[in-house]
Amino acid sequence: MIKQKDIHEEPLFEASVERFTLTARRPLRTSRGEFTQRETYLLRLLSRVDNKISFGIGECSRIPNLSLDDRPGYEKRLEKVCQEFRQTGTVDLDDLRKWPSILFGVESALEMIRAGGRFDFFPTPFSEGTKGVPINGLIWMDTIENMRKQVREKINEGFRCLKMKLSERDFEEELTLIKEIRQTFNPDEIAIRVDANGSFNPDTALDKLKRLADLGVESIEQPIAPNQWKQMAQLVMDSPLPIALDEELIPCVYLEQKIMILTLINPDYIVLKPSLHGGMHGCMEWIFLADDLGVDWWITSALESNIGLNAIAQFTAALDTQGMPQGLGTGELYVNNFDSPIYRRQDKLFSNPHFEKNGNR
Repeated sequence: MIKQKDIHEEPLFEASVERFTLTARRPLRTSRGEFTQRETYLLRLLSRVDNKISFGIGECSRIPNLSLDDRPGYEKRLEKVCQEFRQTGTVDLDDLRKWPSILFGVESALEMIRAGGRFDFFPTPFSEGTKGVPINGLIWMDTIENMRKQVREKINEGFRCLKMKLSERDFEEELTLIKEIRQTFNPDEIAIRVDANGSFNPDTALDKLKRLADLGVESIEQPIAPNQWKQMAQLVMDSPLPIALDEELIPCVYLEQKIMILTLINPDYIVLKPSLHGGMHGCMEWIFLADDLGVDWWITSALESNIGLNAIAQFTAALDTQGMPQGLGTGELYVNNFDSPIYRRQDKLFSNPHFEKNGNR
């Protein structure tokens, strides 16, 4: 007679994708234009092996006109991922190098399955709720008066590192705002990072960097447009202000490309976004190379919902960030965001270890 406990069901793997529209609390201006809504995709995976069921969810979030995988065939590629998982219970991650946002969503869902369906899938002091991840306060592009208001709000909320978007067109006004901050706070009290999103003219960029350096700005991301490696390398050599690469990294999906760009340009920093730069796997490649070459780095989110933000925060907390403020969101962008273990306290993100026990999914 066969006992009930000896009966093992066949392994079962299920997968589905849902397109979801996020609605911003207020219009958000970026270098790619202004938006009030954005689409994202939620990948849900279920695994039943040896009668044990685990659930995983990941966010596949591409940015129009920026992401490498913002191209035709995105939804078909997602369905191919689902078919592969249903058949094998896994997904070939290396095959997704040119689909970085999908790769990140798959990685997140698989890590959650590996952790038995928990959202805090990397065991760290952060996931245990005992340590926060320091983050910068993002100042969104807006009228100069609204940006000034944002600065006041972030400082009052306890942020000690601000990140400000700059543009070629409004540079003088934005520089005036930085001067106002410096009239009250020195660099040891408030660190200021700036991001030009490639908007500066290569012929005049160095002068702008010198003026920013005079105000004690910590660093600048992507001062000139990508794919000008010779000009960018020269700018890094001449600039008194540390330069970070961001958009420049997006097309580099293979190890040889990554080695080439880091050795040719030799930046001070690289800014890594899992949804844009190859998921967690791709970011780890960048980090290993950067550490070998003496290039510093930090992790940034890229307009994801709380599903993606949680995965990025859990991943970041498992790295040795040496206390450097990271560029992670706060989960406060969207009115229809998802429940999450992530929450902000002053200028740090924390994770609630009791989130799942409270039944929040």
